[in-house]
Amino acid sequence: MKLSERINNITEPQTIGMARKARELKEKGIDVISLSLGEPDFNTPEPIKIAAKKAIDENFSHYTAVAGYLELRQAISRKFKRDNNLDFAADQIVVSTGAKQSIANVMLCIVNPGEEVLVPAPYWVTYIELVKLAGGIPVVIPTTVENNFKVTAEQIKNAITSKTRAIIFSSPCNPTGSVYTKGELKSLADVIAPHKEMYVLSDEIYEHINFVGKHESIAQFPEMKERTIVINGASKGFAMTGWRVGYIGATKELAQACDKIQGQFTSATCSIGQKAMHAAADMEISSIQPMCDAFRKRRDIVYKLLKEIPGLKVNYPDGAFYFFPDISYYIGKGGIKNSTDLCMYLLDKGHVGLVPGDAFGDDNHIRISYAASEEKLIEAMKRIKNALAELK
Repeated sequence: MKLSERINNITEPQTIGMARKARELKEKGIDVISLSLGEPDFNTPEPIKIAAKKAIDENFSHYTAVAGYLELRQAISRKFKRDNNLDFAADQIVVSTGAKQSIANVMLCIVNPGEEVLVPAPYWVTYIELVKLAGGIPVVIPTTVENNFKVTAEQIKNAITSKTRAIIFSSPCNPTGSVYTKGELKSLADVIAPHKEMYVLSDEIYEHINFVGKHESIAQFPEMKERTIVINGASKGFAMTGWRVGYIGATKELAQACDKIQGQFTSATCSIGQKAMHAAADMEISSIQPMCDAFRKRRDIVYKLLKEIPGLKVNYPDGAFYFFPDISYYIGKGGIKNSTDLCMYLLDKGHVGLVPGDAFGDDNHIRISYAASEEKLIEAMKRIKNALAELK
């Protein structure tokens, strides 16, 4: 079968691929600890499940408006004001089947073939592929563990060209856990603001898994209000990955464009999922604080254990639930040529599933998700340490 160049030019996310390999070993009876997927190991809070059950019982099972039913978008509007002090009216919000679709909608609406999108690395695996899907050219801007994996204003300034259409980044960041401060975001805004046709896609899906206090959005600055598309959802903060509900806040014009393109792809997301999202948007953040506290404790446990492994360089992440250690010390040992080789070695030898850094734009790193129990994390770090000790 002859497939389109479009599909041949994009690749399967390595996060999914590594999770599949780990499952295959488990099916053979091997005790594998999988730390490859970015999924909270908590259950969806009860009020959200109750709202969904109620929606089913009340037969809320018909088409809604493509962008989501009005009361849901009003609830998200209140959430933006309450949590972020951002003013997005209901007609500036589009609810989609996960934040991934939200990003795809935006890319297809703003990027023309040949236009450039700046992507600070490490980046979430799907950013690059969605830029390519829209016909755009990803321009990767590297960062380092020494700089806590944060792109600088100077780097962005040097990367902008006449073809630059947008920049996309996440804070808190997947895969590094880095969190941009208000001052750092202001410096980025100052560089971007003069370029009137350049958008910012601010992925804030990990907003509530933040260990340093108040979440900051680049959309808060007046000069960025009309230029920023805020991407968010309930998957991470409310342990709702399987519900598949995400949303954007943007200008009315761009929201209408996303509504238009989504109307051709999926129409509205699941009506029951929307009711669940409505309950999540109305919940007080204090209700999910125990989950954030658990992640904070796990971070500290894993950080201490990673620091004990010779040759690894690791930062101290401020949010999300990942570590992105530098493994360049082990490249060249035992036939290991790159991060994929090392992840396959750790899977086969240590029975721990991780994700190669190459998937996130940096082949000298690997991603470790600590969305697992403390017991599993301690055992996994022991296995990694022992397996790496055998590389000569």
